Amino acid sequence: EIIARLVDGSVFNEYKQDYGLTLVCGYARIGGYSVGIVANQKETIRHKDKPWETGGVIYPDSAAKAARFIMDCNQLRIPLVFLHDVNGFIVGPEAEHAGIIRHGAKMVNAMSNSVVPKFSIIVGGSFGAGHYAMCGRAYRPRLIAAWPNARYAVMGGDSAANTLLTLKLSVLKRQGKEITQEEQQALLDEIKDHYTKSMAPTYGAARLWLDAVIDPLDTRQYLIEGLKMAANNDEIEPFRTGVFQV
Repeated sequence: EIIARLVDGSVFNEYKQDYGLTLVCGYARIGGYSVGIVANQKETIRHKDKPWETGGVIYPDSAAKAARFIMDCNQLRIPLVFLHDVNGFIVGPEAEHAGIIRHGAKMVNAMSNSVVPKFSIIVGGSFGAGHYAMCGRAYRPRLIAAWPNARYAVMGGDSAANTLLTLKLSVLKRQGKEITQEEQQALLDEIKDHYTKSMAPTYGAARLWLDAVIDPLDTRQYLIEGLKMAANNDEIEPFRTGVFQV
């Protein structure tokens, strides 16, 4: 639905639409400029013959598809647009046996070595390694913006608060101090409140982690302006990724 409202004439040529369903990849035009779009699918994927897949999570087949698509766009010299609504990569023994480490590394490798212009829009959540795989700030997108409702961080608020509380308690224990359950809960609430506030896009924009917080209605025009600027860059380096694990 979001892609249909961003691209010219709502025309989107999807790439491997029946494979790696938690990521949507495909070709389109925005303002007349050719683009490759990589977007997270937030809806739960209901399979008949295997376990359902949680929307917003990157699975091995999705990562493999995205890696191949990103490489294709680099070979064709097509700019990339990433639409974030990601919780991260799938974890657990089954995911590891399915190759999430190998395929996830391929996706990050292809994205981080991309030489074409990259643009990132955070439309929902963007957490953990998924944020980086979807071209987070560390991988130098030409522009990275977020909708007002967006949230992004290394991990979700509850997980981060519990981790930080554990570290805090370890420090206090080494100092020979003990606190009651009530004090622990108060400390947890304080950490969670602070961390939740830091997930807001305005917090990131104030620290230049984001280029802008934009109205969703302005997303298409924002991307068009970015593509216009990128079109003036005639020289693109050769695309090299190093060795890939098959």
